[in-house]
Amino acid sequence: MGAVVIDDGPSGVKAPDGGWGWAVLFGCFVITGFSYAFPKAMSVFFKELIREFGVGYSDTAWISSILLAMLYGTGPLCSMCVNRFGCRPVMLVGGFCASVGMILASFSTNIIQVYLSGGVITGLGLALNFQPSLIMLNRYFSERRPLANGLAAAGSPVFLCALSPLGQILQHQYGWRGGFLILGGLLLNCCVCGALMRPLDPPKKPEASKETSEKKPKKKLLDFTVFKDRGFLIYTIAASIMVLGLFVPPVFVVSYAKDLKYEDTKSAFLLTILGFIDIFARPLCGVIAGLPWVRPRSVYLFSFAMFFNGFTDLMGSTASDYGGLVVFCIFFGISYGMVGALQFEVLMAIVGTQKFSSAIGLVLLAEALAVLIGPPSAGKLLDATHNYMFVFIMAGVEVVTSSVVLVIGNAFCMKKSGQEHTKEDASEREELNKQPGGTKVDSIEVEHFLKDEKNGEVVTNPETCV
Repeated sequence: MGAVVIDDGPSGVKAPDGGWGWAVLFGCFVITGFSYAFPKAMSVFFKELIREFGVGYSDTAWISSILLAMLYGTGPLCSMCVNRFGCRPVMLVGGFCASVGMILASFSTNIIQVYLSGGVITGLGLALNFQPSLIMLNRYFSERRPLANGLAAAGSPVFLCALSPLGQILQHQYGWRGGFLILGGLLLNCCVCGALMRPLDPPKKPEASKETSEKKPKKKLLDFTVFKDRGFLIYTIAASIMVLGLFVPPVFVVSYAKDLKYEDTKSAFLLTILGFIDIFARPLCGVIAGLPWVRPRSVYLFSFAMFFNGFTDLMGSTASDYGGLVVFCIFFGISYGMVGALQFEVLMAIVGTQKFSSAIGLVLLAEALAVLIGPPSAGKLLDATHNYMFVFIMAGVEVVTSSVVLVIGNAFCMKKSGQEHTKEDASEREELNKQPGGTKVDSIEVEHFLKDEKNGEVVTNPETCV
């Protein structure tokens, strides 16, 4: 859903909201596509891996889980790397690691080697690309950030539409080993995207202010004070519950269709349908989330998206033919796109821009455990019951529960959390306006949509106080 980097952009630099930012957005689009679509597209090779190594569904599901767990769980590591070396070098190294991992996986002789190469190494490489790219996107966009997030998030379904049938073709033409080798080559494009992440130029400071700026204390690598924010805690708990079931249906829907005796190509086409719907759902949801009336209430929109997604899983458990699975993929694509477009926008609204880089990494670290448990536990359930209905019911219950947790938490911590944000944001604004040389910086961006003005005073908007 980012990175934890304290590699802050230059102080006082206003987000361009365009210009080179569109190139950064394109790079983020490609990186997001590879990061989120790759674990799902790997599912088209599961049948071959089961036959090759004599393992079960739960064993192959670990590949997708490890990829996602590395993507989520290495947030603090990415933070330290970016803080030390910057976004661009880290992304270049990450693209190389992702490629090498898949190339090594093509030579694997047992499933453990696939876990280590295609799971751990490739997952680490994707994480070193994905998280810094979101930080750069956040620096380049401010007023248009909801739209930028929606467009960047659309990379996931676009690549899912392409990678799923491509993987099926590669498997038929070259086998799973040849397919892994070619996919490893494609991942080198992540290095090209990393080269697009040009840092923003810092503002020129008067000579009199240079001494003052040099005495600034070093920033913390990770700001753990976000855990004092009850809204952040509620979001983290809800998001962790959500990812237990969020990624289960895309991983198993292809195998579900194959189990119903549909041919491999037709089964893989379900992911293409899901991705095609998702392509339009994410940017559209980003546009809606950016509307003046909706943006302060994005938490409620996110809660609805989670509930919609879980309810779709429950309804999908009743599918008994290909037509039913197609209908499921259409509605799942809509709800999944809404969740993907809103998750980082809502976190930004909850913690503010100053703590976002730390908060997102800590959230991803918490979610990593859930990601590692989700698909394998569903695979175990499938091995025990040999019925996909129970797999989809379990996923639906988990996602619906997460939406309930977020709504109830929002209702109970709304007032006090809002008062705390008012004090913190006021102090941040005062500190930012004390720039050397008499140059003042605009108030922190999050205040524009977390706060309203009444009689000239800033007051808390309770709608986003989670």
